Amino acid sequence: MRIVARRVEGYAHDVELDGGHDLRLDEPADRGGTDTGPRPTQLLGSALAGCIAITMEMYAERKGWDLGAVEVDVEVGYEGPVPSSFEVGVKLPAVLDDEQRRRLLVIATKCPVHKVLAGEAHVTVVERLEAA
Repeated sequence: MRIVARRVEGYAHDVELDGGHDLRLDEPADRGGTDTGPRPTQLLGSALAGCIAITMEMYAERKGWDLGAVEVDVEVGYEGPVPSSFEVGVKLPAVLDDEQRRRLLVIATKCPVHKVLAGEAHVTVVERLEAA
């Protein structure tokens, strides 16, 4: 999968993702941006919330459990501009028993975004030269 960010103006960037999905990232005005899209760190928290929800829903579906409307919220803690902590809250339906709840909370930590944030991925930055 390849994702490309292209500068629009200031800190605003249009981002193209495989599959034809596009979005804009920016910084708020008080940080020098034009506030035309979420900050990258907000998108990171959004990715975590969505990934955990989807991972739990897929697991529950395989088990034949009806989760109904699952809600996942993420509180991002910052040290300066850098996210330093992610507190995830999960609302599950009351009809689940204690073992189902326990299992879903374990499964939540298995989502790919959680694994990346827990340091299980490698990031390498390389220069790509412009075509002549």
